[in-house]
Amino acid sequence: MRSNSSDGHSRFRFATSLWLIPLLIVIALGIFFFATSPASAAIFTNLTPTPTQENLWALVDLPKPTYTATITIPPTETPTSTPEPTSTPGQMVMEILNDTPVPTYAPPQAGSVASYGGSKYILVDISEQHMYVYESDALVYSFVSSTGMNNATRAGNFAVQSKIPNAYGSTWDIWMPSWLGIYWSGGLENGIHALPILPSGATLWAGFLGRPVSYGCVVLGSYEAQVLYNWAEIGTPVEIQW
Repeated sequence: MRSNSSDGHSRFRFATSLWLIPLLIVIALGIFFFATSPASAAIFTNLTPTPTQENLWALVDLPKPTYTATITIPPTETPTSTPEPTSTPGQMVMEILNDTPVPTYAPPQAGSVASYGGSKYILVDISEQHMYVYESDALVYSFVSSTGMNNATRAGNFAVQSKIPNAYGSTWDIWMPSWLGIYWSGGLENGIHALPILPSGATLWAGFLGRPVSYGCVVLGSYEAQVLYNWAEIGTPVEIQW
């Protein structure tokens, strides 16, 4: 009997140990997770919360800036009509502006030659559209020139009778630099001058030298006309021939 009772106790203890071990494991795990959780820290420890920086801000309703593109359209330039050579000779009215000093003279008779005692001489050849300038029987200048359309430039012997740095032609509203007046046609004076300048500053008849384009005057290039103007004197003979 004692032997059977001892065996029964042994079996009971063994069976009890089989379910007690898992229970202890479960309890141990529960204690571990509880101890490591924030809840246990809040309960079992007296921790002072770390102060954090207060965010001071507020919503502000600011209007969105706007930008309006401005397109500037340049003013349209009105083209200036340029007088073109025509078959009908016009008239150039020579006027003196800006109080330009000029010699006082009376219009000579057609074909007359002013008294001159120097050795200078200007020859204009209409057929060649060329000017030859002599001094003491020596050729000093040779210039391409343009005379009047439809034989508007008169042939004959004349003389320089006026010198105007910049004459104004009111018929076409043009300026005629380096003006040398040589003869009168009625109440108008024809002369030798540089390529005319339009009010816009453009040069009239540029590129047409060497062919008849004017309305009676003898036209030279701007540089050549200035050279001749500086060289010529009042009374210098001017011969225009075919």
